[in-house]
Amino acid sequence: MVFIGMDHGTTGISFCIMSDGGEVIDVFKIGREESKKGLVSASHELKKRIDIDSVNLMAITYAMGDGISQILPTQNVKDRGILSINGAGKVTGGGTSVFDELEELNIDSIMIPGLHKDSESLDELFRAAYSHQASPEKVSISYNAIKETGWSNFIVADISSNSVDILIEDGKIKGALDACLGAMGIVHGPLDLAMLRDIDENNASANDCFSHAGAIKIAGIDGKVADMKNQLLTNYREGDDKARLAIDTLIMTVAMEIAGLDIVCCNDIEGIVLTGSIGSATEPFNFKNEINKYFKGKYDLKVISSESGAIGAAQIAMDVYNGEKEILGIKVNI
Repeated sequence: MVFIGMDHGTTGISFCIMSDGGEVIDVFKIGREESKKGLVSASHELKKRIDIDSVNLMAITYAMGDGISQILPTQNVKDRGILSINGAGKVTGGGTSVFDELEELNIDSIMIPGLHKDSESLDELFRAAYSHQASPEKVSISYNAIKETGWSNFIVADISSNSVDILIEDGKIKGALDACLGAMGIVHGPLDLAMLRDIDENNASANDCFSHAGAIKIAGIDGKVADMKNQLLTNYREGDDKARLAIDTLIMTVAMEIAGLDIVCCNDIEGIVLTGSIGSATEPFNFKNEINKYFKGKYDLKVISSESGAIGAAQIAMDVYNGEKEILGIKVNI
């Protein structure tokens, strides 16, 4: 018997297949564009790896997850747990096609909520300050981080196409800072004054600005999400000055955001967990070493798998199946 976790990421949809003993059997990723065009099938890829009848439970993350605030059976969730797809970054339709396929498989599944103003599990100050804080996969990433470290008071820094930092206190998610608020990712980032003016003057949409506000803005790169990330890293390897400035700026903004979350934690921080394709990177730069230049050894920095979203979702599925009633302060209602 196995459990499945799904991470609805920016560049693709990742799956983790986990044994009922908690061992990772396989992790694989489906590109959004390939899924939309019918070049790859999520159900086919799963059936190649496992007997579908052997699945005990699957945990799904989808889009922003702002339509739900508890972990719920998928069949009880309306509109796939989202309020709107507008203004949420680049929309390709790849994630929707995967969701359709999973529904057809008729596997018992649950949906993980995002973190937002209606999340009763969060600190009321974060809920009052920000309408949206993090998408559902940040919950599964944080769960994997707890499993990997055993910490109860720490910050998760998920750095990839976007950057989201999550504060865990007493084993529960206290709050988070979304990609449009503070730290840059490779593609997405905060909307600064120039972008707000462009929006007001109808020169660009908020979605367009958000999708070009990360490090690529500094490096002068545009195109498809996955291609932009690869191009930036290639330029960095080749010694391009703009690419180096872009990466250095990204790291600075992440350091600032982590320091800000530390300040509002009532307990002493045990450490920082780094993840995501950039947060776990060791080449062409070592992200852990570079960000530690700002922290000067203050924190214990631990790197976990860049696939922690899918792995954590599978761990949530396993623990919910075995009777867990709360995940990181979020109620399980099944």
